[in-house]
Amino acid sequence: MKDDYELARLQDAVDLTVLGFEDVVRALPAAVGRSERVIEGVFNLRARVDGNDVGYNTIAAAGSHATILHWTNNDGPVAEGDLLLLDAGIEVQDLYTADVTRTMPVSGTFTKPQREIYELVLAAQQAAMDVVRPGAGFRDPNTAAMRVLSQGLFDLGILTVGPDEAMRTELPLHARYTLHGVSHMLGIDVHDCSHARETTYFKGPLAVGYVLTVEPGLYFQPDDLTVPEQYRGIGVRIEDDVVVTEDGCRVLSAALPRDPDEIESWMSELFSRPAPQLGI
Repeated sequence: MKDDYELARLQDAVDLTVLGFEDVVRALPAAVGRSERVIEGVFNLRARVDGNDVGYNTIAAAGSHATILHWTNNDGPVAEGDLLLLDAGIEVQDLYTADVTRTMPVSGTFTKPQREIYELVLAAQQAAMDVVRPGAGFRDPNTAAMRVLSQGLFDLGILTVGPDEAMRTELPLHARYTLHGVSHMLGIDVHDCSHARETTYFKGPLAVGYVLTVEPGLYFQPDDLTVPEQYRGIGVRIEDDVVVTEDGCRVLSAALPRDPDEIESWMSELFSRPAPQLGI
């Protein structure tokens, strides 16, 4: 549970992280044809100049690298038409850290298949946020998101059964494409209180002042023949940091757009600004 001071420091970390994401978008046109290192470097410069450092190794995953969890090599090409999955967070001077992910079209415009998968992940994230409130179980957002993703995978013809069967604990069929849970606590460490008793964390209830991530994703490997060809190689994750309030939750990272139309407008506006002067 975070007090007012801690929440203010976490908000500072998130606000600086938003600036880092804006820096990256402004630099994207010059990064095309170059390495993911450009993306990593642009964000990490913001972290060093305005914060203490990054809170964890920046994930700058372009194209099919977005389907690899914790891709931190950041040595692949940035190509027009690809998606860029940027998972990054700035750590402020007293070590509180943000943890935010956006998946953005390098060109500034989603293709139809990219948008379809993005909108499914966004719906899952909203379903998860809708159940974050005091007294809810820590795993309730995960269950809500996975139900939406499982139904979407069924509707796309990727799963042959609906959520009730796909989400069985003994054989979670959706997990092939979702790969990870939806939330972890956030604070001084990017996985705050990770050694807490299960009864007060993973199997416990949420309470006012808890700060957690909400980050569903879908990951379709480029060679996965169970997935329609137009979706192969697409990886999408959307991650925000939220604080539990008396009547629900407040999104600390709300300044970054999530809606795909808003993302395209946001990127278009940032493309018109001068890129960071980093020799690119």
